[in-house]
Amino acid sequence: MSLAILTRTFANNISLRASLLGRTSALVLATSDSGSRNLTGRINVCVRQMKFSTSSMQPLRADNKVTIYFVNRDGETISAKGSPGDTLLDVVINQDIDIDGYGACEGTLACSTCHLIFDEDVYNKLGPVTDEEMDMLDLAYGLTDTSRLGCQICLTKSLDGITARVPESVSDIRQSGEGSS
Repeated sequence: MSLAILTRTFANNISLRASLLGRTSALVLATSDSGSRNLTGRINVCVRQMKFSTSSMQPLRADNKVTIYFVNRDGETISAKGSPGDTLLDVVINQDIDIDGYGACEGTLACSTCHLIFDEDVYNKLGPVTDEEMDMLDLAYGLTDTSRLGCQICLTKSLDGITARVPESVSDIRQSGEGSS
């Protein structure tokens, strides 16, 4: 399938979803390494909903942020804030949180380096796991029943204050050895 046909199909699907949602339009962000928006880069899994009105748009305020606590491999708790609609991978990158090997594939579902472990009550709030995410989780070290990939977790206000634990080791081909810390 050519890129032009793929682009047209993608745009038609977005238009159809937006019309089904009434006055709500879906905005899908695609980001490449350079930060430009295009369909060949990483597609953000979070679909943001924007209501259209005749009033002016409100700027993002600090109270629109969601607080996440990451427990790093060494036991250190790191507090970070992200916007609703961001993935946990986005938060780690945007806040420049130092987690060794985290997010090697930049959210393209080609690795399991953004593997996180959650408490069961938090895990149940995260939404369904896709087959593609399960395939990558099968490759993760330290897999638990409440493991998820950070690139697949979209922040919502209901997730404010959650804790995500980074596993003790990670499967990262960029580093020597089979597992690294």
